[in-house]
Amino acid sequence: MFHVLSINGLFNLRIVDLVDIILFAILLYEIYNLVKGTAAIRIFIGIIAIYILWKVVKAFQMQLLSEILGQFISVGVIALIVVFQPEIRQFLLMLGNTRIMRHRNRRFFFWRFKVQDPIIGVIDAIVIACQKMAESRTGALIAIARESQLGSFVETGQVVDAKVSEIMLETIFFRNGPLHDGAVIISGDTILAARCILPVSKQSTIPSWYGLRHRAAAGLTEKSDAVAIVISEERGTISYSVEGTLTERASASELTAFLMKTFSR
Repeated sequence: MFHVLSINGLFNLRIVDLVDIILFAILLYEIYNLVKGTAAIRIFIGIIAIYILWKVVKAFQMQLLSEILGQFISVGVIALIVVFQPEIRQFLLMLGNTRIMRHRNRRFFFWRFKVQDPIIGVIDAIVIACQKMAESRTGALIAIARESQLGSFVETGQVVDAKVSEIMLETIFFRNGPLHDGAVIISGDTILAARCILPVSKQSTIPSWYGLRHRAAAGLTEKSDAVAIVISEERGTISYSVEGTLTERASASELTAFLMKTFSR
């Protein structure tokens, strides 16, 4: 009952085979999207080339090469886990960050704001602070947690545990202040910590003129579902990053619309 195609008995194609091919194609496409623009794409292509070569030498019954490449392929899974550990982590985060999960997270985030402080007030405080810092060319990096609470990054900084406010953010990033270096991490309506160290993105597609703040924003959002906002000290512009993608030169209204869309239900 599952056979859908048969040509003179040469081959049979079942529905499950079609599903298998489609799922494999989707998986391959997502893996390519995950590693493109990084050094991992070259490793990925190299592994595919070795696998194809192994199949060819095996078909031609070249015993020596087939045995050597076969040994390499047999430990391939372990090698893939070691080499692609950051990419595998990001892929698993991507799977957990489906639309359903994001919708749940938005509702939860909204509920927390609704109980403690209106979401509009918190977003307005963040946007106004960003606008003022951009005008004064004060460099800043703000990370806003979503489902992932960024605990390991909070531990690298100075605990603040204060309500989000325009004045608090401007004070932290005051260029002569002791906390202005590094990132501020916000969860709900609370500034958890300041002067936090974030991972730097190694994407080769990031323009060379981006500084460490922009690369750290991309790096954090590659490894988590957080949102990062960057104020450029050199250009006086506002940028934001989500899922490893940077959007530069955002206006205050664009930033507000983005945050409302991301964190409202």
